[in-house]
Amino acid sequence: MYIVTQLFIEKKMLEEELLGVLRLQATPKIGDIIAKKLIQTTGSAAQIFKEKKSSLLKIDGIGEFIVKQLLNEKNHKKAVTEIDYLKKNKTKYHYFLDADYPKNLKNCIDSPILFFSDGAVNWNTNKIISIVGTRKITKYGRDFCNQLVKDLAPYHPVIVSGFAYGIDICAHKAAIENELQTIAVLAHGLDEIYPKTHKKYMRNVMDNGGFITEFWHNESPMRENFLKRNRVVAGISKTTIVIESAEKGGSLVTADIANSYHRDVFALPGRINDIYSKGCNNLIKNNQAHLLSSAEDIVQMLNWDLQKEKQPKQQQLFVQLNATEQKVYDYLQKNGKQLLDVIALDCAIPVYQLSSILIQMELNGVIKPLPGKLFEV
Repeated sequence: MYIVTQLFIEKKMLEEELLGVLRLQATPKIGDIIAKKLIQTTGSAAQIFKEKKSSLLKIDGIGEFIVKQLLNEKNHKKAVTEIDYLKKNKTKYHYFLDADYPKNLKNCIDSPILFFSDGAVNWNTNKIISIVGTRKITKYGRDFCNQLVKDLAPYHPVIVSGFAYGIDICAHKAAIENELQTIAVLAHGLDEIYPKTHKKYMRNVMDNGGFITEFWHNESPMRENFLKRNRVVAGISKTTIVIESAEKGGSLVTADIANSYHRDVFALPGRINDIYSKGCNNLIKNNQAHLLSSAEDIVQMLNWDLQKEKQPKQQQLFVQLNATEQKVYDYLQKNGKQLLDVIALDCAIPVYQLSSILIQMELNGVIKPLPGKLFEV
């Protein structure tokens, strides 16, 4: 009898804490930084709403207006409605003090105190990268994005983006095509979908990762939500990659946030007159991003080791090379070790294509990579 009662009490306590967290989220003017301060000062989210008004006012940064908002019963009713939804739909949620909260995100001061997920997202990897950029993607950006993800595939990264038009959906689709996990960070609740035309991709994303959001189930995709969402895209990743951006845009905000978190930022350069390369060119020019020319730039900067991801392969004595691979092989055999950029120039092969070719030739034991983007046979 005692055991049953104790389990009931523990379950009730957990629900009470979740209710307190949701009530904090429902309170206007209470952001994640203030919410965390309140939780850490009082000991728990539930305890905040048991404290006397005078005690709350003694907390640094908490004034009459905030206390009045905290004690508003309308927010309590909203939280009760949301917790009923979570229980009914068995929605997964992640609290910033829980062990399953993503480590990268936990290190951000303004990370969500609670977010929700749908799908089979695996956080147990350090190879999480965000790919962002313009919604008005060009062929240049699309081709580079597809090739980049393909070249990174042997390292098994998790690809994060915002499920929007342009670069976002291109990155998700490329991840799925290369059997990589992908995470779509939403600017609305899990019961909504934006844009509607991307509903057809939802099942594939679910099968290869999933969706996460800090917004309640029926929250609409309001303008301010997209800017708020950007900090999650930047914070959950080890590095942020910007592929095409105009002089102003949401992806530049994401890059700025990533820099504030002391994360690596990469940007794809373009011609100086191209509208959708101006943002990337400015990031590079102002030392706010590393210049990105190929997957190898990311691999070297982040110190990824392919041998840790794949079992050592016995060198093949007889490898069937295609025409382009044979061209590269013959060039290296004749000229000795060469830089990636020099090989690309002399063999008339775009850098992003050559990177993929070199990785495949390396896996087949045909060529050997050397420090400083050098290769030899």
